[in-house]
Amino acid sequence: QVQLVESGGGLVQAGGSLRLSCAASGFAFSMYSMGWFRQAPGKEREFVAAISQSGWSAAYADSVNRRFTISRDNAKNTVYLQMNSLKPEDTAKYLCAVSKRPGTRPFQGSDDYDRWGQGTQVTVSA
Repeated sequence: QVQLVESGGGLVQAGGSLRLSCAASGFAFSMYSMGWFRQAPGKEREFVAAISQSGWSAAYADSVNRRFTISRDNAKNTVYLQMNSLKPEDTAKYLCAVSKRPGTRPFQGSDDYDRWGQGTQVTVSA
């Protein structure tokens, strides 16, 4: 079955960096777009970044654009999220997700994804 295992979260000071990884298995990874979302306590899940199945196209939320970079290694079935210049408002659980259908677009809506990991916690201190 589909498995998504996130790692790389932790506690970091504002201005610092973290690199999240999401190891995928149980499906044809290279055919699907992948996304990163985040959810803070008491808030709705929000889109962070997405990448097309080839890695040629990416999309970002305005709040993270030019600070975060999404990438993927189809040989390793892994998607990454490099997070730089972290802010306290970036504190959340970060989840990776697989798109519902194969595609060439970096889908941005949570409804476009139907398989989710358990998430990794990112905490940014002021």
